[in-house]
Amino acid sequence: MKNNSSFSLYKVLPVFLGFFIMGFVDVVGIATNYIKSDFALSDRVANLLPMMVFMWFFIFSIPSGLLMNKIGRRKTVIISFVIQILALVIPIFGYNFNLLLLAFALLGIGNTMLQVSLNPLLSNVVSESKLTSSLTLGQFIKAIASFTGPILAAFLMKSFGSWQLLFPVYAVVTILSSLWLMVTPIQESAIENKTSSFKECLSLLGKKEIFLLFLGILTVVGIDVGLNTTAPKIMQERTGMALESAGYATSLYFMFKTAGAFLGSIILSVFSAKRFYIISSVAAILALVGLSFVSGEYALYACIALAGFACANMFSIIFSFALKYLPEKSNEISGLMIMGVSGGAIFPWLMGIASDSVQAQTGAVVVLIVCCVYQLILSLYVKETK
Repeated sequence: MKNNSSFSLYKVLPVFLGFFIMGFVDVVGIATNYIKSDFALSDRVANLLPMMVFMWFFIFSIPSGLLMNKIGRRKTVIISFVIQILALVIPIFGYNFNLLLLAFALLGIGNTMLQVSLNPLLSNVVSESKLTSSLTLGQFIKAIASFTGPILAAFLMKSFGSWQLLFPVYAVVTILSSLWLMVTPIQESAIENKTSSFKECLSLLGKKEIFLLFLGILTVVGIDVGLNTTAPKIMQERTGMALESAGYATSLYFMFKTAGAFLGSIILSVFSAKRFYIISSVAAILALVGLSFVSGEYALYACIALAGFACANMFSIIFSFALKYLPEKSNEISGLMIMGVSGGAIFPWLMGIASDSVQAQTGAVVVLIVCCVYQLILSLYVKETK
């Protein structure tokens, strides 16, 4: 693949803004808590919202790649923006649970298309030598949107009495970003390889190592989305604080996840990925075991922060192990691993069932601990490729 040799700030900025919009999907965590409170839902029903977002990663990741091959990367990104705008305006015209399910389904579809197409588009506006650092910066920008979402929701709730104002704010940002990208000329590189098909991707699950790594992606995304969703509930249950204040727990998680990703990019340049993965898995288990029984506000915050820090680099480590295992099948592996993001639909739903069964968030935390134990088992099993 050929990349632009020159750096154009005019072309790079609208693409980086796309990473910020990519982070809007994480609003589902704090939104689930507000919606549960507004409609007096059980955890099992409320956790259908993250399921409606993340199930589409399994269904639409490869079709999005096929579409991108046909119409180009920039147009695919713009279409994803349009779908997300539709998702964000739906709650403005009607605030009921069925419409919210539709809104979050569209948000998931749009975000799937965005994650599939935005990274390749970035490769057309930065030089090859700057691509890795630019992708890291893009993930950092995405994380900013993730941890500022709950803060903005709490501010809007306290100032205007409506956390739902978050949706029009996000919609305006997405509209402006769409217009900017539409008027930005970007020369895309020619497609050199065919896009993977469902059959080609799914056949790789027959290989034991790929299947175990795919389960690794499913569970690590389950941890990420699950803790994002349940952290405010734990703070409310154990400390009695209001949701507006409890929502800061989600921001804390993403803040330490962002810091962990930044430090991890430095540590992994000189440290064994397998060893770092093992240490991260052990730290995550310790954090969640602590989260299952501590009750003090600061102790809970410490466990949530440690969990964010420990889980920050797991996804990228698993992804890199998968690509190194079969480098000649990188397209198929990439599509399969992105489908694994659907773990964000499966595990929060299981957490809802578990917490409803024991009438406490401890049930949800146990599901997360199981996911972390699998990460430790996988970290001990995988072999590092030089």
